[in-house]
Amino acid sequence: MDMILEYCNQMLLLVGIIFILAAAVMYVFPPKKINSLYGYRTASSMQNQKKWNFAQTYSAKIMMLTGVVFLLIAPTKGLFKTNETTDVVLGLGVMIIGTILMVVVVERALKKID
Repeated sequence: MDMILEYCNQMLLLVGIIFILAAAVMYVFPPKKINSLYGYRTASSMQNQKKWNFAQTYSAKIMMLTGVVFLLIAPTKGLFKTNETTDVVLGLGVMIIGTILMVVVVERALKKID
C-alpha cells in the first residue's frame, strides 16, 4: 500500500475515490423532488421536474467518469517525481478543471431538454 501511495498524487487519488463514491450514492439514491439541499442544483436543473430528474442521473454518470479520470492520472507522481507542494497544486488544479468541465458538460446536456 505504501508503494502505491509513493507513486500517486494522493490528493487526486482521494478526490477520485470521493467523486466515485458520491456519484454512486447520487445515482442509486437521486433526490426525487427539486430541493435546495441535495443533488445537482443549478438554475437550469431546477427549472422543472424533467430537467431535475435528468440532471441527477446524468451528473452522477459524469461525476463518476471524472473520478475515474482522476484515479487514472493520480500515478503521474511516479512519472515526474514531484514533491508535496507540486502534488497539492496539481491536485487542486486538476480537481478544479475537472469540476468545471463536469458542470459545463451537464449544463450543455440540460439545454437540449425542452
